[in-house]
Order: sequence, then C-alpha cells, then structure tokens
Amino acid sequence: MLFLVLLLAGVSTAQVGLSTFEGLDASALGTKAQLDVDPNGAIGTKQYMEWVNPVYQAYDKTTFKPIYSSWQPGDTPFRNNNMSTCYGTNGDGVVMFDHLASRWILAKRQGTGNYYYCIAISNTDDLTAPGFAWYAYNLYLNPVLGTNPQGKTYFPDYPKIATWTDAYYVTIDLEDLSQNYLEVGTLVCAFDRASMLNGSSARPPQCFRYPSAPSGLFLGHSLLAADVDGVTPPPAGTDEYLVSIQNPSGNSNFSNQINLWQFHVDWNNPANSNLSGPTPLSVATYTPGCYRAANPAATACVPEPTTASTHNYIDSVGDRLMHRFSFRQYTGTNPFSSYVFAHSVQVGANGGRQTGIRWYQFQPGSGITKYGTINPGAGNYRFMPSVAQDNAGNLAVGYSTSSGQNHPSIKASYLNLINNTLPTEFNITLGTADEEYSNHWGDYTSMTVDPVDDCTFWYVNEYYTTNQTTSTPTWQTRIANFHVSNCN
Repeated sequence: MLFLVLLLAGVSTAQVGLSTFEGLDASALGTKAQLDVDPNGAIGTKQYMEWVNPVYQAYDKTTFKPIYSSWQPGDTPFRNNNMSTCYGTNGDGVVMFDHLASRWILAKRQGTGNYYYCIAISNTDDLTAPGFAWYAYNLYLNPVLGTNPQGKTYFPDYPKIATWTDAYYVTIDLEDLSQNYLEVGTLVCAFDRASMLNGSSARPPQCFRYPSAPSGLFLGHSLLAADVDGVTPPPAGTDEYLVSIQNPSGNSNFSNQINLWQFHVDWNNPANSNLSGPTPLSVATYTPGCYRAANPAATACVPEPTTASTHNYIDSVGDRLMHRFSFRQYTGTNPFSSYVFAHSVQVGANGGRQTGIRWYQFQPGSGITKYGTINPGAGNYRFMPSVAQDNAGNLAVGYSTSSGQNHPSIKASYLNLINNTLPTEFNITLGTADEEYSNHWGDYTSMTVDPVDDCTFWYVNEYYTTNQTTSTPTWQTRIANFHVSNCN
C-alpha cells in the first residue's frame, strides 16, 4: 500500500477554478428547519440538486440561480404520485444522479412505527423539461427489519442509496429502540433499477440482514454501496461491492480493518442472490474520530471557539465511513477499476483527539492499494469527508474543519491517484460563528462529479455566520464547484 500524508497546505483558489454560491439556509425554511441538516446533493447534466432536512432545491449549473421559486418539500415526488405511505418529511434524504442512465434519484425514509423506504426516479435529466415527472417506488420495511426480543421493530436509520448497473442498492442501520437506539445490525436491499427507470412495476426488492439475529453493538455498521462516477460502467457481470468500518473492540482504541462486502443479485432467480461478507481488509492502524473505548457511542469531540464557555462539542460522526463510496472505471491502454472512500480518524499526538481525514483506494483483486491521511496541522479538526474521482485520476475530498480558535468552516483537498501526488488543501468557505446549542453537524455531505465534462467536482456542506444559541437553527449551506487543471 502507498501511504500519502499532507505536509503542506494552502493553495490559491484560482488554481482549482473555484466557484461557490449560497445553497439552502435555515432562515428560508422557517419552522421546517431542523438541527440535523444532512446537507447533500448531486450535479446533473443541467442542474445541481441540493437536499437539507427535510426539503430540496435545484440550481442552474451555469447561472447558479434556483429553478424553483421556493424550496420543495421532500415528499413532493411522492405526493405527485399519490403514494401516501411516503407523505411527510422525516428526513435522512439523499439526492443522487444516475450517471449511467442520466436520471435523478431522490430517496428517503418515512414513517413512525410502520417504516417505508421511498425512492423517486426522474423521467429525464432536465428538472425544467415540460414533461418532467417522477416515478415513485417504496418498500414496506417492517417485514425485513425484524424485531428485537421485546417484539419492537428495529428502527431503520442512516439509509444510503447507490447506483450500479444491475440495481439501486440501499443500506440501512438497524437500531434497537429498547437499547436507546443501539446500532445492532445492517440491512442491505437491491431495487429493480431497470424497471424503475422505465416507470414500470418493479420486481420485489431483494434484502439481506446482517447479522441474522442482531444483539449488542454492531462494530461494522453503516455500510456504503459503490456508486458510479463517470459514464463508463463497471466490467460486465461485476457484483456490487460495499464497505464498512470495523470499530475497535473491547478496551482497545485502535482498529486496523475495513470490512468488504459483496452483493450478487439475480433478478431471474432470486434464490441465487446473496450478500457475502464481511471480509476483512487490512489497513494502517487508526482510531476512529473521537472514539474512546469507554464510550464507543460518544462521537462528539470537535471544539469550536465558544466551546470553552459552552462546553458544547460537534459530533464528528467518526464511528463510520462517510458517504460516498465512489467507483470509476478508468479506460485507455491499461483500464482499471477504482473505488475510493474516506472517514475521520484521530491524528492528535499523545492521546489527543484531533481528527484528520483518512482516504483509501480499493481495487478488486488487490485490496486497499493506496491510502493517506489529510492533516495539515494548525490545530484544526477535519471531519465529515466525502470523496469522488474525475477522469484524470484526481481524487477530491470535501470536509468540515473546526478548532478552539477557528470557527467551523468548509475546506477541500485534491490529489492524483495515478501519479501519487501529495494532497493540496484549499478553503471553500470560512465560517464566522458556531453551533453553540447542539452537537449536531449533519451526518454526511457529498462530493460528486459533473457527468458532462467528467472533471468538475461539486460539493455542499454547512457553516455558520450567526451563532446558534437556541433551538431555532441558524445554519447556512454553501455549494462549491472546482476542477483540477490536469483534467480535460
């Protein structure tokens, strides 16, 4: 494995052609605004679409102007299809763009007690087209979630969706309500992508739960399914790969493993479908962001300038890998498949809990081939990363930063996987205020690549210019796009 560490930081934003504009802000949402923001989005052929709990908006990719007169409730596609089981705005929404089919995807969990996973697929790539419409699908989750020993249905948390050639793959955490929402397992489902793209009746999703009898804290939770960047599909017949963290066990604060999973789906004979894993992938030893063996569920340790007086720390969500698990099929003389992902790890000396960004490249047949840690120093904690790859082998990772001296801000780094260059960090937006009321900082962000030029990265995250001191949210979001000069 090749190990890269960021030694130098700082770059002129002109070098990466950076442009930014304001996304959805809490002030515009009024009573709809939630403390848990979950900012994410995707770039399509003509628009950028953004989600914050529990609404979405889209913007012209050239002028950056919003295409809707106001934000849209997250259940709009399902109301348009009279799918009442998906009415409501529970949150945990994800926006994706299917590069291989050039369609939009909006997915979310819905329900209390009776749970549904709801997926909307657009009938075109243009959100402003005269005949634009959403196809809507849902899965009643209770039968596949299972129940705990007390007879309560496991709570479906942290759902994520990804695009592959043979299915849309959805991963969901199982949480035990009788154990204070303890993460006890995972659910993985394949949805009939071919039928959904046509708006026709979809074959029943194929779902697997692991472990079959959940009990106790599941240290490998929050699986991520591979999601395609670019318009070149994976080699024919390639099964879907998934990854998850392996948190430390017992009294240890250290782990040296990432879990690899493989989902084979057979739509003609579902009995042949299977989820295999976890298969351990050996990696350099790490301590997950904010992790302490004495309290594995406590993941809030990121300071702000006001922490000394408020004693409030931001949640790093360091106990899991971060959305997305990016796949790209590189072509040319020596074609190869590349999968990349990232998470927060501790980089502080002498037991300090400062967090940096660990990224990995996985290649089938070779395992983890490259990895590195982004930690330029200056006392900043780096957390909530999201990665993607362009057609020139550049990996870009966006993330949040904060420290006792620096307000929470948005930064990004890039490096070249083929030429093994060192990462270069640059600023996207410098925050000027803190989240003083809650440790919530969303649970994920998203880095995606323009499907037209296959070079421009687009990233969204949150920041503050007004201190949040009450339950009324004051967060803002910023959407950035940039490209590395060697990508044509």
